[in-house]
Amino acid sequence: MKVFLVDDEIVIREGIRESFPWDETPYELVGEAPDGEMALPMIRDTNPDIVITDIKMPFMDGLELCKVLRVQMPWIGIIVLSGYDEFEYARQCIQLGVREYLLKPISSGDLKEALDKIGKQISEERKSLEHASSLRARMGNDGKFLKEKLIGSLFSDEAAPEDAENVLKQLASMGCPVPAPFYTVIDAAFEPTATGQDAVIILAESNNGMVHPSPGRAGTRLLVLGDSLEDTEEKAYSLASSLVHELERAGCSEIRIGIGDIVEEPEQILQSFKAARHIRHLLVERKDEGALILGVREMGDVNEEMPSVINDAKLYMSQHYTDPNLMLPDVAKAVNMSKSRFSAVFSQYTGQTFTEYLIQLRINRAKELLKTTNYKNSQIAQETGYNDSHYFSYIFKKNTGMTPSEYRAQYQN
Repeated sequence: MKVFLVDDEIVIREGIRESFPWDETPYELVGEAPDGEMALPMIRDTNPDIVITDIKMPFMDGLELCKVLRVQMPWIGIIVLSGYDEFEYARQCIQLGVREYLLKPISSGDLKEALDKIGKQISEERKSLEHASSLRARMGNDGKFLKEKLIGSLFSDEAAPEDAENVLKQLASMGCPVPAPFYTVIDAAFEPTATGQDAVIILAESNNGMVHPSPGRAGTRLLVLGDSLEDTEEKAYSLASSLVHELERAGCSEIRIGIGDIVEEPEQILQSFKAARHIRHLLVERKDEGALILGVREMGDVNEEMPSVINDAKLYMSQHYTDPNLMLPDVAKAVNMSKSRFSAVFSQYTGQTFTEYLIQLRINRAKELLKTTNYKNSQIAQETGYNDSHYFSYIFKKNTGMTPSEYRAQYQN
C-alpha cells in the first residue's frame, strides 16, 4: 500500500522516511510535503492508500487537509500526528473520520501498528465491495433504482431535450433536488468487475448530492452539478481522475472517460452527454486507456491547442523547477487551466503525472551537476528545488537506483 507523508518539520519527515523499515513491510513511501497545500496536488498524482499528516502546519493545516480528503478522496486512510496538548484537535479528527491518532514522538513500532491496522481495514473494505452488488439487490432499494433510471433517461437517444425538465421535477419529488446553475455529463466505459459499479456509486455518493450516477452494463454515466463554470469543470475533472483510480483499484480494465460540454439549461444535458459519448468513442479509436478529455472543441483542435498548452507548461516548469515551492496549481494558472483539468490533460499527453515530470526535470539536472561539478549534495539539492538534502538523496536513489555519491563515482574516477 502506498503512503504519503505531510509534516512541516524536516526532522519528523526524515525520521519517518529513514528510520522506518519500509523495505521490510508491505508499505511504500511515495512522497512527502511540508504542508497540506503543497501535499494535495501531489496526493492526487501519487494516489496513496494512506496519508500520514501532522496537525499544526502553515498554509493548510492537517484538519483542513483531512476535510478536503474526506470529500474528494474518501477511500484514503488517514493517520494524524499530534502533540500532547492538542486534545481538541484529536476530537475534531475523529469527527472527520481519521482512523488513527498518534502522539509525537512516534516510534517505528507505533507507526507499523497504525499502518497495519489501517491496512487491514482498507483490505476488508475492498473485500466487502465484492458483496455490495448482491447486498443492494437483497435490500430491494426501489427508490435508488428508480432514481438511477430517471437519471439514465436524461441520456437516452429516444428522449427529447424538453423532457429533461419533467425528469428533474420527478427527481425533486423523490427528495433529490437536481436543478443547478450548471451541468456536465461524464460517460465512462470500462471492462466491468464485481466491484466496479459499486466503486462508482460509492464515489458519487461521497460528493454530497452533486453527482448522480446511472450505471449500465459496460460502464456508467454521471450527471455532475456545479455552482459556476469553473466549479463544474473542477468537479468534473477531479471526479474523472478519482474514477480512473477507483476503477483500476477495483480491477476494471479498458477504462475510457469522456467529459461533455458544460451547459446551463436542463434541456442541454442530453447535448452534454452526446459530446461525452463522442469523445469516449474517439478514445476507443485512439486506444487511449484511462484517458479523459473535456469538450468536443478540444477534440477538434487537439493536435494544435493541447500540444501548445503542454509545451507552454513544460517551458514554465523548466524555468521554475529550482523553486522548491513550485506546485501544480502554479503551472495550471500559467497556462490558464483549472487544476484538475490541467492535471488530467498533462498526464494524458505526456504519459507522466505532473509530479513525475517535475521529479524527472530535477533528477536530470542533478545528474548533470554530479557529472560536471564537485558540488556537495546540499548544494545540488538547492540547485534542483529541494530544501532538504536528505530528501533529495532519497528521491535520487528511488529514481536511479543509486545514491548521488555512487552516481558521481561513475563519472569522476
